[in-house]
Amino acid sequence: MGNNAAHTIDLDSFTGPVFRPGDTGYDEEIAGFQTAYAHRPALVVAAVHAEDVRAAVEYAARQGLPVAVQSTGHGLSVAADGGVLISTRRMTTLEIDPATRTARVGAGVRAGALVEAAAAHGLAPLNGSSPSVGVVGYLLGGGIGLLAREFGYAAEHVRAIELVTADGRVRRLVPGDELFGAVLGSGGNFGVVTAIELSLLPVTEVYGGQLMFDTPLVEQALEAWKQWTATVPDELTSTVAMLTFPDIPQVPAPLRGRYVASFRIAFNGSVEEGERLVAPLRAVGDRLKDDLRTMPYTESHTIHSDPDHPHAYAATNALLSELTGETLSALLSAAGPDSGADAVVDIRHLGGALSNPSETGTVVGHRDAAYIVRVITDPDDDTAAKDKIRTALAPWTVGHSLNFLYGAGNDADEAQTRAGYAADTYADLANLKAKYDPHNMFRFNRNIHPATN
Repeated sequence: MGNNAAHTIDLDSFTGPVFRPGDTGYDEEIAGFQTAYAHRPALVVAAVHAEDVRAAVEYAARQGLPVAVQSTGHGLSVAADGGVLISTRRMTTLEIDPATRTARVGAGVRAGALVEAAAAHGLAPLNGSSPSVGVVGYLLGGGIGLLAREFGYAAEHVRAIELVTADGRVRRLVPGDELFGAVLGSGGNFGVVTAIELSLLPVTEVYGGQLMFDTPLVEQALEAWKQWTATVPDELTSTVAMLTFPDIPQVPAPLRGRYVASFRIAFNGSVEEGERLVAPLRAVGDRLKDDLRTMPYTESHTIHSDPDHPHAYAATNALLSELTGETLSALLSAAGPDSGADAVVDIRHLGGALSNPSETGTVVGHRDAAYIVRVITDPDDDTAAKDKIRTALAPWTVGHSLNFLYGAGNDADEAQTRAGYAADTYADLANLKAKYDPHNMFRFNRNIHPATN
């Protein structure tokens, strides 16, 4: 769309500001957590409430333009070039109802804000590892939280969705509605979510932290963790990250340049039981870091200590049927300290409640997967590393999680998207896409193409 077409919009119809390329504030508005690339729309609508979103979608439909949506920009996968960008970061309505243990969350609310608001009432959401991630975007991907093995996908705890569809209608969706389950797990393919209502849990503290092992113990620690995950209760969710710390002043001196395995533990139980459960991991040997403790849930983000500053990254993943000694050997060969791969490898233990079939129709697939391996790389030279690791893990791979695919090129193609769902689920989604978004207005995502008859 050219600037002349953009000037036909009625600026008075929006509460928030509107930006075009070259306007003061345009670059700041399109910037997100992902710095490898950014949306470059012809028009940015900075929405304040649902009516702004509805008017923006209606305008785009009249002009025949595609629509992108951004809150924090953590999960940006396909960048828009032209069209309309709806920025939802100003939509920060956050209401807690302690009597019903529910929250109403605007599209711009971040996880940290929800955690703090819920904690004031002795409650907690099923948030992920980073407090700066947008709640709505996280839920649209399914949401694998800190306590996922006990409580399942965070999307399963959504009670209502406010959605603006391609026809410019504001819809309230509840379980049983045709679109409700399709929206949760499909990452924004069916419209712009302006608010979500979700259940909260009576959790006020968690036992957790990190156990970090140096290079000589990495292989032994991984084998111990593999065996250990077969024995732990569902109340314990764990992950392991393998990486080489950069040799820079910002990294503590004992860790600079070292290849480590860091096991992140989250247990909804007593400190005594937590200490008993982690004893087999501690028995591996000396740790570079051991900060396991009972903490207020408001400090649970320290378990993973995700980066809090915007940066460039790409990522792929593989959902695995099992984790064997052969699997670990193949993974270390492809991405270990002697592989030459400059990547962070993250393995998450799944199972537990994550294996349960959905009661509300959410389309998160491959629930039989036992583990997920994520590979995070530099977007400038990531292709070879990702392909090598994918090939190494192919014998155990049952699919991919669309929530953890970051990057353009082949990672954004239809085959990758289809691999996130069972074949019949994808067909159903494609039919719904044809019904509710036949012109594929919402395509800057892991896109589900409208079915054609």
